[in-house]
Amino acid sequence: MSNLPVGILLAAGQSQRFGGNKLLHPVLDGTPMLISSAQTLIKALPDTIVVINRDLVPYTTQLEALGLQVIVNEFSEAGIGSSISTGVRASENAEGWLIVLADMPYIKPETIILLAEKMRDGAEIVAPVFEQQRGHPVGFSHRYLGELTALSEDIGARNIINHHQDKLELVTVDDDGIIKDIDYLSELA
Repeated sequence: MSNLPVGILLAAGQSQRFGGNKLLHPVLDGTPMLISSAQTLIKALPDTIVVINRDLVPYTTQLEALGLQVIVNEFSEAGIGSSISTGVRASENAEGWLIVLADMPYIKPETIILLAEKMRDGAEIVAPVFEQQRGHPVGFSHRYLGELTALSEDIGARNIINHHQDKLELVTVDDDGIIKDIDYLSELA
């Protein structure tokens, strides 16, 4: 087992509010959101999995070329919980997992590194805070393997965090990217 958590990039959403697959929409320097988020995560955590849906299978070669392990979630329509479970099951022996949303391309690599280091140093659940707002990514130690692999609904790991508030370590960061998720095209303007 590595001392650092495995990064899990969740990219299997349906983009229903966006009006098309938002992960293919260009951000930053014209790079598709999916690739931009993947580049940031792999730069910070070399052991990274990306969970995609069937629609993104054509991007497998590009993602693998970046160094990510690609996992297809055949049940992605079940929601984010299903994708978390899929990614965690693919890396059951990890010390923990840092779960990153692919529709949050503005997170700084330094934030991901800081959270991973907190986990390496013993944090069981870790999340960043910017201007008193909790954001993403969120990390879980191996202790939560059973709860993470049992997820299947569209609520993600929120209930796990709520049930273990005493184990949650909040880390203040100077990174507004942790609270900028893209759900609508207008949010990219």
